[in-house]
Amino acid sequence: GNGYMDGKELQNFIQELQQARKKAGLDLTPEMKAFVDQYGKATDGKIGIVELAQILPTEENFLLFFRCQQLKSSEDFMQTWRKYDSDHSGFIDSEELKSFLKDLLQKANKQIEDSKLTEYTEIMLRMFDANNDGKLELTELARLLPVQENFLIKFQGVKMCAKEFNKAFEMYDQDGNGYIDENELDALLKDLCEKNKKELDINNLATYKKNIMALSDGGKLYRAELALILCAEEN
Repeated sequence: GNGYMDGKELQNFIQELQQARKKAGLDLTPEMKAFVDQYGKATDGKIGIVELAQILPTEENFLLFFRCQQLKSSEDFMQTWRKYDSDHSGFIDSEELKSFLKDLLQKANKQIEDSKLTEYTEIMLRMFDANNDGKLELTELARLLPVQENFLIKFQGVKMCAKEFNKAFEMYDQDGNGYIDENELDALLKDLCEKNKKELDINNLATYKKNIMALSDGGKLYRAELALILCAEEN
């Protein structure tokens, strides 16, 4: 559930892909062959759903709309998310999801019929709504981002329990005004990078900060928004 396949996951996928194509009486497409050649023997590679979508042999593959050259950045993604998660719940429902996808496509200068957009929304829910409650959370939708652009993956391994998160929030909200500003976030992230050198690279600090601040309200990052990134539990 970390947003990409690597190691044994990737090897199992390749094996099943080859078996399924053979069982259906189909050869691998040139794109699939290139994919297998690249990842078939490598144990250190990893691939996200957007990269994987590029080998799928259909013109109707909706994931191709979200390839990296069309989704400009994690920052765009986060800003769009914030617009639709208006109640700061950390979730968007099916109707909000439809509008969310429409906005992302417009940012990519991609026009789409409403019927097709409805179809894509339903596919997204089937793919990512694990508990079938008709809504999706930020980390689920973030799988649309390419692995190399998906900064949220980096924070999977540093998430805190609710008690730790609340303590950290209070520590870095130095003026006690109920939100963290850019300077306070900078201090928090520096300490996180120092503590979690395997997961986080301090050289990417500016990128982390920029993407997280995209969730803020005019430069004010409230507890609920920061929790989406750093808290492993509901507060």
